[in-house]
Amino acid sequence: MAKVVCVLYEDPESGYPTSYARDDVPTITRYPDGQTAPSPSAIDFTPGQLLGSVTGELGLRKYLDANGHAFVVTSSKDGPASVLERELQDADVVISQPFWPAYLTAERMAKAPNLKLAVTAGIGSDHVDLEAAIKRGITVAEVTFSNSISVSEHVVMMILALVRNYLPSYQWVLKGGWNIADCVARSYDLEGMHGGTVAAGRIGLAVLRRLKPFDVRLHYVDRHRLPKEVEEELNLTWHSSVEEMVEVCDVVTINCPLHPETEHLFDEAMLAKMKRGAYIINTARGKICDRDAIAKALESGQLAGYAGDVWFPQPAPQDHPWRSMPHHGMTPHISGTSLSAQARYAAGVREILECWFEGRPIRDEYLIVDGGKLAGVGAKSYSEGNATRGSEEAARFAR
Repeated sequence: MAKVVCVLYEDPESGYPTSYARDDVPTITRYPDGQTAPSPSAIDFTPGQLLGSVTGELGLRKYLDANGHAFVVTSSKDGPASVLERELQDADVVISQPFWPAYLTAERMAKAPNLKLAVTAGIGSDHVDLEAAIKRGITVAEVTFSNSISVSEHVVMMILALVRNYLPSYQWVLKGGWNIADCVARSYDLEGMHGGTVAAGRIGLAVLRRLKPFDVRLHYVDRHRLPKEVEEELNLTWHSSVEEMVEVCDVVTINCPLHPETEHLFDEAMLAKMKRGAYIINTARGKICDRDAIAKALESGQLAGYAGDVWFPQPAPQDHPWRSMPHHGMTPHISGTSLSAQARYAAGVREILECWFEGRPIRDEYLIVDGGKLAGVGAKSYSEGNATRGSEEAARFAR
């Protein structure tokens, strides 16, 4: 039998929900590219429940207990005194989410001689040192496409919130004001602007499709060029480099994975190439942007706005400059963990575990590292390397 350690974010401060705003969520059986949604043998939860917090347990407790596995669920993940650090010593499987990542560094892997499988409940496995996982023969898997559309919806929401100056306008209402001039002094129409995505994979392409009805002039950069018919359908302009694309865009949305080649891609030099007054939306990974360069560009006016829900590290320390910089629309990392998305990624985690424990192959579209090398979707999207450096700062977060 195996020991499974699962790291999830904390329950609501008001307590785990006893009722929900809606009675159900739509059932998604197939994604836009034809990939089927997760298909475990069964689920032990009601879709629409809060599964991503500690009490929700990803709906895995009944399944793992019934099969004799030890199951530890915690939100304590950072620093040498954390529950994760203690429980890692004899763990066979670690499950984590991008929203509250259990950073699996090389040092932690060295303390976990039994570790064989690291599962991301969601998309994005950069919180795992992939280079170290390859060397140690650890399999890394994630639930690809489970929350891609969730994230793309969040991107469009944030674009409109920034361009239309929604958040400051809402604050005037809360303060009892009717300050129309203050509200519209930074408000523009999205129509006719040039918008571009860094990467046009599942999320990036979904964003482009959702922006087309707004009559945005669409651009993209990706090492894998989209089919000609898709470019024609959306009237897309492809660029061979990020630098080339950002020079012409009013809105840039970042939708690429984090790996050594994209770490700090948007640094001071890249931001200087952008149009003055452009907007950046980053729901990919916080470390793709240089923290201090972003804050400086907002203060100088080079950027008109920055929004996203990804930070580095996560959770972000309370003195992180993105909490207080001007003209931002930051949220905690929530874009991919709506109650709708949780039903899919929880089911996907169970599917991965069923395959692992029963000796069946894990789907290629879920594999990041397998057999000592990048595999499946990981071979297409990641590079061998480590993006976890600096993650120890997360221990500075305190409520």
